[in-house]
Amino acid sequence: MSLPDTPAVLVDIDVARRNIRAFQAYADRHGIRVRPHIKTHKLPQMAELQLEAGAIGITCQKVTEAEAMVDGSPRIKDVLITYNILGEEKLARLARLNERVRLSVVADNTAVIDGLAARFAREGKPLTVLVECNTGADRCGVATPAEAAHLAERIAEAPGLRFGGLMTYPPADGAARVQSFMSEAKELIEAAGLEVPTITSGGTPSMMQAADVPVATEYRPGTYIYNDRSLVERGVATWDDCALTVLATVVSVPAENRAIIDAGSKVLTSDLLGLTGYGHVLGRDDIRIDQLSEEHGRLVSNGPIGLAVGDQVRIVPNHACVVTNMVDVVHIVDGDEPKEEWAVVARGHIL
Repeated sequence: MSLPDTPAVLVDIDVARRNIRAFQAYADRHGIRVRPHIKTHKLPQMAELQLEAGAIGITCQKVTEAEAMVDGSPRIKDVLITYNILGEEKLARLARLNERVRLSVVADNTAVIDGLAARFAREGKPLTVLVECNTGADRCGVATPAEAAHLAERIAEAPGLRFGGLMTYPPADGAARVQSFMSEAKELIEAAGLEVPTITSGGTPSMMQAADVPVATEYRPGTYIYNDRSLVERGVATWDDCALTVLATVVSVPAENRAIIDAGSKVLTSDLLGLTGYGHVLGRDDIRIDQLSEEHGRLVSNGPIGLAVGDQVRIVPNHACVVTNMVDVVHIVDGDEPKEEWAVVARGHIL
């Protein structure tokens, strides 16, 4: 089997397996349950590798994404959707999914809780709902432990719902804040007579500090399975830990220090994540990807770039998760040896 036509997304399966095993071993040592976020790979086959290693289930972001993963593997039986879910069609799909697997969702406001209750009061099986908490990332989540306790009681009292615990997506290096917030929220909820069965946190950048939050029972890393340039720049991974690369071909060398590749923003993504440039060319630290248009990537160097039309390069993208959602298939490789193609079954599932 030869390398695919370009641009193409390659995944080194041995590196991915090694990444999975490394965090699972850490979590096992510290008694932490692992529930990986599949937004990074969107592949049932990768989820199965994570489950085989010891993960208790998976995390998804959207209802249709969860449906695609469950449809893709009979081994996926436990799903957490970490997103506020609104709308009759989504709730109907959620109810059908709840009949198929052990399902949990999150909420950070009464409108979402009331909508879930209105639907699931009519269903035979209750829905488990966790309260999402803002522990410093300032995205979704209630702002205080007292608000978390209030919503926990609201969920517990709502018809068709079951209170499942607390969830947060913290900022990197936010362990102390998570420990403080979740401990106080747990105490308040237990004082109201409720159990807090799960406290789930997540995020690859700080995953090897997960044990610094002993109140948490579960961790949800996502990007760790592939890693990317942003994580290398943070110092939590090396280039050898990066399982996903983009294979691109040089299509033009219009100047001595400039070359153009056939991978632009539709493959590499325009995400910068605080970095300069749009990816790292493996083996060529002297090259910068300084500009992207939709189908062109511009490579520049301070001296002669040393590339010719037809040469190929492998690029570690800034943000691996977005790259996955841009292609229909990923090409599984073992080092430089192509093995097979896997369809990205959850691609585009954003509802």
